[in-house]
Amino acid sequence: MGKSSDVLRLPSLKRYLLRWAMGAVVLVWLVTGLLAWWTAYHEIDEEIPDGQLISVGRGVLFAPWPKEDAPISVTEEAHRVEHEEYALDLAYVQWRDGQVVRDSHGMVDRLGLRPDMALGLQDMHWRSPGTGRDVLYRMYMTRGQDALGQVRAVAVLLDTQHGYEVGYEIASHVVEPAVLLFPLVAALLWWAMGRGLRPLDRLSSRIAALNLRSGERLETGEAFSEFASTVHAINSLVDSLQEQAERERAFASDVAHELRTPLSAIALQARAAKQNPTPEQLEVLQQQSLRAGRILQQLLDLARAQRSSEDSREEADLGAIAVALLSDIAPKDMASGHDLSLESPEAPVKVAAPPLLVELAMRNLIDNAVRHTPQGTQVRVDIWQDDGSTHVTVSDDGQRGQDAHIPASDRAERGGLGLGLRLVERLADACGAQLRRDTGQPPMTTRFWLSWPGR
Repeated sequence: MGKSSDVLRLPSLKRYLLRWAMGAVVLVWLVTGLLAWWTAYHEIDEEIPDGQLISVGRGVLFAPWPKEDAPISVTEEAHRVEHEEYALDLAYVQWRDGQVVRDSHGMVDRLGLRPDMALGLQDMHWRSPGTGRDVLYRMYMTRGQDALGQVRAVAVLLDTQHGYEVGYEIASHVVEPAVLLFPLVAALLWWAMGRGLRPLDRLSSRIAALNLRSGERLETGEAFSEFASTVHAINSLVDSLQEQAERERAFASDVAHELRTPLSAIALQARAAKQNPTPEQLEVLQQQSLRAGRILQQLLDLARAQRSSEDSREEADLGAIAVALLSDIAPKDMASGHDLSLESPEAPVKVAAPPLLVELAMRNLIDNAVRHTPQGTQVRVDIWQDDGSTHVTVSDDGQRGQDAHIPASDRAERGGLGLGLRLVERLADACGAQLRRDTGQPPMTTRFWLSWPGR
């Protein structure tokens, strides 16, 4: 129930994509609408009216003129003509040999027009005495001579305010469809995104159905290349989890193996001591109890160190840790006849790792060297740096078997140091180091390395 409610509270990817897509569509439509509106407005405001003025002016100039300014009989239309709102109300003036033949709107007196004015397109201003409104007229002037030698002049004018109104009307009709189609586009985008996200939903279902215990992996033959990196990352995670699980199983097996020996010995000696207790039996009970306690202490130390190292960004001074360890261990080891020594540079040698993890790893390596070698063995700790890498080695000359070249992770399976090296391996992984083993340099016969590669 908790997981389901958490999922319901999560934001929707589909809505997130739709918001961005609709935002992009709105932006594109706004820019397109503004450009369309401005283009239509500009065309109807200047270019189309100017073209009509020129066409009408030339048509009037070359059309047959009446001999006198006779009134024009107009047949009244019964109904309003369709699209009449787009008709431009043009005024025109005709002159013949300097005399006004026709003035459709009284423009000669209003604007002081003359037949000898400059030819072409020009603007004329007039202030209405009734309203005080400034009126801007666009005028086209043309002249010519007819077959009788009479000089004709024609001026065609348009109130630009009417042109603005027509331009606004046309521009609005251009933009309106885009606004009306917006809900349809939003619905289509919502549907398309739902269809487009179905492969992601199917991939999520396949991931949820994975059986990690059996190491099941996702098939790499995806229908979409964009999912290939996701599938590869998930398969890599599955492989990593399997490797981690295998290490955990091996570690648990080592712990069980290490604990089984002392616990079995304790049970046998306790049974024998019940019948006939002897000092020797009690000594064995004590030693095996201490051994089991040491194993449990190592496990507790490992768990404590790993908890304390989470998100830790501390630095460990290898030399200082080694000095503290040897000072602590030296009294016991001197009693056992071991010779402990340390080789370290005077300058501090530090690594980016939790000090507690490094201390436990080094302590286990030194303890192993002391416990698994005879009296009189030399145990030496070396600390140095080369090529940006940092190294700590624990060497001894105790002749510990013929398998010194075997890696630590493999040697546990062959009945060697087992749990101790497993612990060191886990500690090394946790603090970013690598654990290795070789024969060392004479007179040493066994050497364990903790190496931090250079960055």
